[in-house]
Amino acid sequence: MRAREGDLIETRNNVVFDVKGLVHPPGKVVAFPRFIPSQTGTRKTRKGLYGKVYNLADRFKYLQENMPDLIVHDPVFDENLCEVPDTSIARLYKPAEGLRKLRFSRKLTELETEALRFAESLKEAAGIPWNAVGISGSVLVCLSTSGSDIDPIVYGTDNARKAYAALEKLLKTNGSGFKPYTNEELQTLFEFRSKDTDMSFEDFARVESRKAFQGKFDDVDYFVRFMKDRREINEEYGDLCYKNSGYSKITATVKDDSEALFTPCAYTLENVKVVEGSNLKPISEIASFRGRFCQQARTGETVVAQGKIEHVINKKQNTRHYRMIIGNKPSDYMALSFV
Repeated sequence: MRAREGDLIETRNNVVFDVKGLVHPPGKVVAFPRFIPSQTGTRKTRKGLYGKVYNLADRFKYLQENMPDLIVHDPVFDENLCEVPDTSIARLYKPAEGLRKLRFSRKLTELETEALRFAESLKEAAGIPWNAVGISGSVLVCLSTSGSDIDPIVYGTDNARKAYAALEKLLKTNGSGFKPYTNEELQTLFEFRSKDTDMSFEDFARVESRKAFQGKFDDVDYFVRFMKDRREINEEYGDLCYKNSGYSKITATVKDDSEALFTPCAYTLENVKVVEGSNLKPISEIASFRGRFCQQARTGETVVAQGKIEHVINKKQNTRHYRMIIGNKPSDYMALSFV
């Protein structure tokens, strides 16, 4: 099962999961339930009504009550994860294939039409090929509502950088259909995200207002994720091992933000100071599997961050270091610091 971040999978009991990360254990896929069969759901397909679960706590609660066998402690990631066996998967949804279906469909919903127009505009502005673009989220699995957003994906490092540069220009171009969030819209986004990421609105708005991968397209919310091509990923399950080493709050300078655009994202650090918690050295990076932490800071900027510390053991290169992983708990955050 060659699943990766941005893909969705459907199990034989009709639960739709979104895939997390790029590295998975043999015969399994790391994924969490996203759309669940529900008699009170507001999303309808030929299989019945569906509801949506978003934050991690609700996803684990659903699993514990309905599919507890999928919760395992993974020895490589040293984390309790949901791992879906390949044998339980009935269908794999791929964003590039989903977009291709939209392009050649004779009948589209209003949201599907907007998603296709978005993809066409971005492809043309960035000068990237069709196979570098996909559509994920509810549109991919035909479970969208009138209030759903657009979840495009761009594949490949070069394509991603071209696409992001194009989005920056489109947001400044009158008549393009692309608009940055207003302060009021950022407040609405903050209220939604603050349910599982604790930050002040001031810190939130300071970083979110300069991100070009999110905004409005013809009054529909969009959030673009950027993924590396498979040939650009040389890590296999077990090449790196991660050991839980506590929880800390740090200040640091971003030394390199070249991986900040992608999901998973990473920031290389220098001048690290532990403010609270586990004082381990060297803490040389911050990483996250959450798209909301992409482009959170730029090279040369000082940040304050809080999250789990992991001891990263690279078996192939015989190296070790510590990293902070953020996005697994509501108390995890990363903000600009001006102290």
